[in-house]
Amino acid sequence: MQRWRGLEDIPQDWGRSVVTIGSYDGVHRGHQLIIGRAVEKARELGVPSVVVTFDPHPSEVVRPGSHPPLLAPHHRRAELMAELGVDACLILPFTADFSKLSPADFIVKVLVDKLHAKAVIEGPNFRFGHKAAGTVEYLTELGRTYDYEVEVVDLYVSGDAGGGAPFSSTLTRRLVAEGDMRGAAEILGRPHRVEGVVVRGAQRGRELGFPTANVETLPHTAIPADGVYAGWLTANGERMPAAISVGTNPQFDGTERTVEAYAIDRVGLDLYGLHVTVDFLAYVRGMQKFDTLDDLLEAMSDDVKRSRELTDTYDREHRTEG
Repeated sequence: MQRWRGLEDIPQDWGRSVVTIGSYDGVHRGHQLIIGRAVEKARELGVPSVVVTFDPHPSEVVRPGSHPPLLAPHHRRAELMAELGVDACLILPFTADFSKLSPADFIVKVLVDKLHAKAVIEGPNFRFGHKAAGTVEYLTELGRTYDYEVEVVDLYVSGDAGGGAPFSSTLTRRLVAEGDMRGAAEILGRPHRVEGVVVRGAQRGRELGFPTANVETLPHTAIPADGVYAGWLTANGERMPAAISVGTNPQFDGTERTVEAYAIDRVGLDLYGLHVTVDFLAYVRGMQKFDTLDDLLEAMSDDVKRSRELTDTYDREHRTEG
């Protein structure tokens, strides 16, 4: 999949294409319906498919300080889009000047002059241009002038997550913040992931016999609620079952919130300086301060046992499905 950052990166000889535009944070199951339809439409028309997204999140430019927690960084979104068959991803730098483009100018500068859209696929509530004044109806109206068609896909699927509320990035962020990793995974279609570089911490886990990778997460990452989770730590391409701790380490009166992952049954791992990913499968227990160190060690042993059981069960069930 081609990846472009800014309109100037688009090849000069780029021909007609099918386009879909959105933040697509998380590329959740609702997003997958729209992106999947764009890929399908592109194949029907014999042209490439393009996803247009923005960096930073538009809300940060329009309302500074309001940047939402991100479910996936741009490179991860691009990976997920590539898996759906997308041919190119255009990341537009969202600046104050760009935010002032009228809906008509946005259509001409992006869709017509650069991407030569033959079709545009969007959700029913898609808004664009200055003050989000552009609507699907306006997009369709100008399509008659600029020779592209517009197709609207209903992205609002629902399930058990969030009490049956329609799937959305906002709902997913809320579930992650509440520690409901099963609900978040239902919407995403996979466990929620955070990533970053392993840095040196206080080394207490190592002293206690449970050496953890202290992950310095990327800015604006959606971090689950404080607690202990079952999941996986992936480093150097190796995916390892893990018990994951999120919080300030109240046992030792910590103040800094961290994400630490213990790779179960692995000895002698040296991960310092490596970029790793942590996938959250299930909430195990809340963060707490124990009366004695022995009580803490007993709880940590139970956490590891429970995490091993949960990840083994998940892998076994998904191998069966596959």
